[in-house]
Order: sequence, then C-alpha cells, then structure tokens
Amino acid sequence: MMQAPTFEFADTMAAPRIYTPEPLTVDATISLEEQASIHLLRVLRMAVGDPIRLFNGDGNEYQAEIVQAGKKQADVRVRGINQSDEELPLNIQLGQVISKGDKMDFTIQKATELGVSAITPLISERCDVRLKGDRMDKKLEHWRKVAISACEQSGRNRIPEILPVQQMSDWVQDCDANLKLILHPHNQKPLATLDKPYSIALMVGPEGGFTEAEVAQAQQAEFSGLILGPRILRTETAALAAVSVLQYVWGDF
Repeated sequence: MMQAPTFEFADTMAAPRIYTPEPLTVDATISLEEQASIHLLRVLRMAVGDPIRLFNGDGNEYQAEIVQAGKKQADVRVRGINQSDEELPLNIQLGQVISKGDKMDFTIQKATELGVSAITPLISERCDVRLKGDRMDKKLEHWRKVAISACEQSGRNRIPEILPVQQMSDWVQDCDANLKLILHPHNQKPLATLDKPYSIALMVGPEGGFTEAEVAQAQQAEFSGLILGPRILRTETAALAAVSVLQYVWGDF
C-alpha cells in the first residue's frame, strides 16, 4: 500500500460523497466499509490523494482524502468540515402503510430527499404485505440502506430514522406531534387556517385505502383529514405530494 502525499483540495464539491458509520473528527484516519471502498477504487477508479466527502448522520459533512488503497479496502483521513446541516424547521414523522414491490423503496427514498425526520412502516387492514421474523429484519435493514443512499445523493447530512414495523392502530395511539394528519377526506381543515406546528405526524394508507373503522380510530386520536385535490393518487405519490406541500407551507421549501 502507498502512503498519500500532501494534498490540497481544489474542488471538494465535485468529490464523491460517502456514508460511514464511524465517528468522524478532523485528522482521524478511518477504514471505509468494503462496499464503499470497492465503489471508490474500482467503480470510480479513485486513488491515493483523491478527495472525497464523508457523512455519518451527525449533521456534518467532512472533507477527506484517500490515504491508503488496497484491492477492497480504502483508508481515508478527515481534513475538515465542509458544512453542517441546520436543525430542520419542521419535524415530519411519516407513517406509511407498506406497499408492494419497490414502491416502498421509492417512498422512503423520496421522503428522505424531501426532508422527513422519521418513517414508520405500518400494517393496516388492507395492507397486502406481511413481514415476520428474519424477513422483517432484512427488509428494515434494506430500507435503512435506501435512506442512507438517498442522503448520499441529496446532500443531506442527517439520516431519517427508519423505525420498526408497527400496526397502524398502535402508531396512531403512540405518535406524538403538534399536528396529526391522515390522508383521507374527513374533518379536513385548510392548512392556511392552522398555526405553524413544530412537528407533524402524517399517515398514508395502502392502495385500497383505510377502512372506516381505521379512520374513526385516527379521528379519536386527534388526526385531521388532509386531501390533495380532486384526483385519486397512488399511495407512493400521495405521501410525497403531502410532504412537499407541508414543506412548502411550513418547512424549508
């Protein structure tokens, strides 16, 4: 392995952005995980001395450079902090009933890009997906990787929490937020008439929608209805449209 020469960064914003779970401090040297190392060394063909950007979810993005390169292992040294994310002006907790195939991946990816703080996969009466045991654990780990990848791409330095799967009935009782919304036309109020909340719990149903009993339960838990125009939206479209509207009215859009 070659030791790195002294390197002066010309354009750090053009450098690839990589996630690492390791603690990051200036002048620390860390070994990247194998998948990230292979991506840098084999796919991007980077070498000792090349700049990269790192984040680990603590809210900072770090300037670093490759200092050692093997076949499947890259060591990097942290040189400084590029930027720090400010606290999100709006804490959005998304309760999303699990959808089929890659639709849930899409929802998690885009909700991460749009700035949600936490996502809870939900099971409802009309949910067609059933997860148990190891299959559930693997799916959660996969969804967390989807969120990390979305942070890498979007420049976000804080990773939204992907919480364990819950029954919808439990989530509506347990969630704590200034404003609770369900995508359903009951008891809806124009957003313009509401005071700006610090936190929002947003619940989005499956393709078959919520049952009347589920809507009644949400209403008893102080959820208000939210509708998004006259058209019926797919579950993955509805979640992202709603988050976008909330970010525009009260968030950082």
